[in-house]
Amino acid sequence: MSDLPYKKLAQILVDHSTRVQPGDRVAIETTTNAESMVREIYELVLQRGGFPHILLNLPEQDKLLFKYANDDQLSFTPTFQKMVTDQFEVSIRIRAEIDPRALSGISPEKQSLRQKGMAAVRNSMLQRGATNSLRWVLTQIPTEGYAQEAGMSLAEYTDFVFSACHVDDKTPDPVAHWENIRLQQSGIVDSIEGQDKVKLQGPNVDLSLSIKGRKFNNSHGRHNMPDGEIYTGPVEDSVNGWVKFTYPAIYQGQVVEGVELIFENGRVIDAKAAVGEAFLHTMIDSDAGARFLGEFAIGTNYEINRFTRNILFDEKLGGTIHLALGAGYPETGSINNSSIHWDMICDMRKDSEMRVDGVVIYHDGKFI
Repeated sequence: MSDLPYKKLAQILVDHSTRVQPGDRVAIETTTNAESMVREIYELVLQRGGFPHILLNLPEQDKLLFKYANDDQLSFTPTFQKMVTDQFEVSIRIRAEIDPRALSGISPEKQSLRQKGMAAVRNSMLQRGATNSLRWVLTQIPTEGYAQEAGMSLAEYTDFVFSACHVDDKTPDPVAHWENIRLQQSGIVDSIEGQDKVKLQGPNVDLSLSIKGRKFNNSHGRHNMPDGEIYTGPVEDSVNGWVKFTYPAIYQGQVVEGVELIFENGRVIDAKAAVGEAFLHTMIDSDAGARFLGEFAIGTNYEINRFTRNILFDEKLGGTIHLALGAGYPETGSINNSSIHWDMICDMRKDSEMRVDGVVIYHDGKFI
């Protein structure tokens, strides 16, 4: 495979997503599978005058952790990751797992302990990200494991990933492409922000929520790559109604299918699932904030046109919405705190609509 897509991806991550400046301390966190990608980023950070620091993990490090760690070790906050989110100017994280289901057999109780240990890292990242004192981004490179999860060959999946990120041959200037996405989506944000009541209706949803006083983020490659969504944190006690999530909700390697939630005054009062219901209940009982929404988002990347069992891609799927239980993004106005942030996706591409203050602005998966 040519290194050109990785060069383009590094250019997006360094020059567009994190905008590395001379003197920036830059953490590059990934596994040993991503050597080629790390090299491209490392070189470019040096060229931009930054100080790159590589945090390298074993491909199945988390699996070993859950197998041998005691409760204190599981709930321990990793020193170097916490240092990055507390002190560094830039964090670039690259997913490159060989087995996305490595944690599928881990008990919900152990998963919950690990989430609590990582909460300080996550909260610091969100808080400093909101003030732009930490410029962070998450991406993923193709592996055989991800391809198998998506039901594709590695070659087919690689093309899919590079197309979704716009680092393929069709995009000569990937940084300019994502800047154009920012401009396109700003019009959508302007039409919604400052309104109040959102009503979602369709075969899988009958839900209302308030966005009064909340800010929508125009997600165009700053924190995720690929990207393509707009999102906010709904008013915490405003969510009422029912939603059934179309696709499996995957979290920490656990697959939960057929999730249905009922909200009353913002709080999940009933939750069930066709598969994995025990894990679902363990996660939403993690803490007080886990039963409230931290995010309401609309996917806008129509290059992502199929479910791949990978939330980094699937939440951007054009024609869907997703709701996240747990921690919200402070820059949106969300004040919901939790040790979890669990995105769940609902398809809106058939017989569905979204109203904002009574006006239909979105129908069958597209903005009007």
